[in-house]
Amino acid sequence: MKIALQQARKALELKEVPVGAVVLKKGEVISVGHNLRENLKDPTAHAEMIALRRAAQKLGGWRLLDCHIYVTVEPCFMCASAIIQSRVKKVFFGAFEPKMGGMGSKIDLIKHFKADVEVVSGVCEHESKQLLNDFFVELRKRN
Repeated sequence: MKIALQQARKALELKEVPVGAVVLKKGEVISVGHNLRENLKDPTAHAEMIALRRAAQKLGGWRLLDCHIYVTVEPCFMCASAIIQSRVKKVFFGAFEPKMGGMGSKIDLIKHFKADVEVVSGVCEHESKQLLNDFFVELRKRN
């Protein structure tokens, strides 16, 4: 999760919502990602989507079997679906996302689709929430 938090800080430096993700396979870092929606002008450029794409490219296929993903914030519906589709084995996330959370807050797509994905929430939750709070405080000041 420390690497995911580092990625979230990179997003913050770019004035992106500070969300970071890292994909591991058997304990080895396969890929990382952070939010780039504003910079790429791409609604799908979420940290998880970027990390999943990079992992698939590195591993040579879309099935991310035996992979785990660490994300600083609960994946949204789109990202939760992509995680299910990619066959990721386990998800660790920090802060819950009450508006768009797809792994328990708003809806639990894992349970809904009876997906074979284990979810662990609340990992480094305080640090993840703090990054988000700092970002939105600064955003309100700018606006």
